[in-house]
Amino acid sequence: MDGYFGSYVLVAALFAIGVAIVAGALMANRLLRPSRPTPEKLTTYECGVDPVGEGWAQSQVRYYVFTYLYVVFAVDAVFLFPWATIFDAPGYGLTTLAEMFVFLGFIALGIVYAWRKRVLTWT
Repeated sequence: MDGYFGSYVLVAALFAIGVAIVAGALMANRLLRPSRPTPEKLTTYECGVDPVGEGWAQSQVRYYVFTYLYVVFAVDAVFLFPWATIFDAPGYGLTTLAEMFVFLGFIALGIVYAWRKRVLTWT
C-alpha cells in the first residue's frame, strides 16, 4: 500500500470492516432476540411513571439559557488550556495575553447580559 492513495485505501478498508462488525452484531441481535410484544411492552415508558395526558409539556426558557451558559464555560475551558501552554512560549507572551483578555471580555459580556436579564436567579 505505497503511494499517495495507499493510506486512504487502508482507512476505507478499516472503516468497512468496522461497519461490517457493527452490522453483523445488530443482525445477530435481531435474529437471536425473543419477540413477544404485548400491550404493556408497547406502551410508552417514561422514568417509571405511566404516561398520562398529552405528550406536550411547556418548559421555561431559563433551562435552555443555563445550557447555553454551560456550553460557553465549556468552550472557555477548551480554549484556556491550550492558551496556557502557548503563553510561556517565546514571542507569544503579550499577543496571547491580549487575545485572551479579548476572549474573556466576550465571555464576561455574555455573563453580564444573562445577569441583567435575571436569568441567573433561581426561583
